[in-house]
Amino acid sequence: MGAEVYGRLCRARAFIDHCYDHPLNLDQISSQACFSRYHFLRLFRQAFHKTPHQYLIERRIEKAKELLSTDNLRVTDVCFEVGFQSLGSFSSLFHKYVGHAPVTYREKARQRELAKRKVPGCFLVMYGLDSATSV
Repeated sequence: MGAEVYGRLCRARAFIDHCYDHPLNLDQISSQACFSRYHFLRLFRQAFHKTPHQYLIERRIEKAKELLSTDNLRVTDVCFEVGFQSLGSFSSLFHKYVGHAPVTYREKARQRELAKRKVPGCFLVMYGLDSATSV
């Protein structure tokens, strides 16, 4: 795969990263790389070892994990904030990718944060459990 083709694919991937919270379809994404939808699909899978849809879902799940860990939004609000249209599909996909339901993930994240507060910051940094900037 040439550098020019790879650059166009990266431009489409950056578009997904930027617009993950909007309803996106293959035509919109492939137009960012200036390829037909089916040619783009083959090239994207070849370059990144996943389809654009799989990449979009992973991006949304990662953002949902971040929101569930840091914000006090309801799970329903997180679902719509990251671009899912259905709470049921969000919950099942979240469980598939993360291994826990969103509510369970939030509780585990809160427990991790509480446990970190009981450990001196220098130990967290020394063992790579936290960055020096959050100490």
